[in-house]
Amino acid sequence: MDNTRDLIEAAWAARREGRLDEAERGLREAIEASRRSSNQPQLVDALGKLAHVLRDLGWSDEALPPSEEAVRIGRGVGEPQLLAHAVRHLGDLHRDCGRFADASRCYDEALALYRGVASPDALEFANALRSAALLKASQGARPEARALFEEARVLYQQAGIAAGVEDCARQLAGLE
Repeated sequence: MDNTRDLIEAAWAARREGRLDEAERGLREAIEASRRSSNQPQLVDALGKLAHVLRDLGWSDEALPPSEEAVRIGRGVGEPQLLAHAVRHLGDLHRDCGRFADASRCYDEALALYRGVASPDALEFANALRSAALLKASQGARPEARALFEEARVLYQQAGIAAGVEDCARQLAGLE
């Protein structure tokens, strides 16, 4: 029986509780289990989550290989939202590492993927919009950043994420 989903969920719970070393170990185990079972969507998820934990640990450069692999594998899975999520997180890593052109390309792709889905996950789409808006704002592209934050705010409202709505409002006020 494939317990990969359980491994991923347990590792992610450890991350939420601040046990990052345990989360990293669990995700590495989930990655190996995903490879053995050839479950590509779970492999993409586990690789992306490992990259997220490595980023949490302050190791953005070390997070790039698993994030890039998640995107590479995600391209063959045929699930646009899964790929969009992976691409957006790769964009976040590029932004962290100061590779703004790479980040911009990732955000553009992620947003195009979400826009191409009939009913995208509101929270995931909002997070992608917010990431792109933060990059635009940091580059002085205020009108583009404003439009992205406004769109993200609406989606955060739809998803019932008050913190996201408040953050977008704060970011928009800073662009005045």
